[in-house]
Amino acid sequence: MSADHCDLLCIDFDHAESLRRALPEPGALQVRADRLKALGDPTRLRIAHALHAGEELCVCDLAWIVGSSQGLVSHHLRQLRSAGLVASRRDGKLVMYRLTSHAHLLLDVVGAPQVEVDPA
Repeated sequence: MSADHCDLLCIDFDHAESLRRALPEPGALQVRADRLKALGDPTRLRIAHALHAGEELCVCDLAWIVGSSQGLVSHHLRQLRSAGLVASRRDGKLVMYRLTSHAHLLLDVVGAPQVEVDPA
């Protein structure tokens, strides 16, 4: 017997059908897949971790924290925002970014490190 399939077709139809009906709709699965894909890039994941710890940050601060250019950080923030993981608000000339509740939950699940922030 191969490790990846059964040699005998024996479906527990009632159980299998109830599970099949309980699966999320394809559209909902696509949203979840897009969120996970957005966090699949190391730079975006680093930005998300910084926002997870810092709560709300501008692009200038994020660029300094993650060690990337403002242009690159802005590009990744747009991708995180389109995936529903980042929200923004304008504060005068600054745009402040924060994680959505979905992003906080995802980072908690994947084990976001606890960062001690020095209150300056």
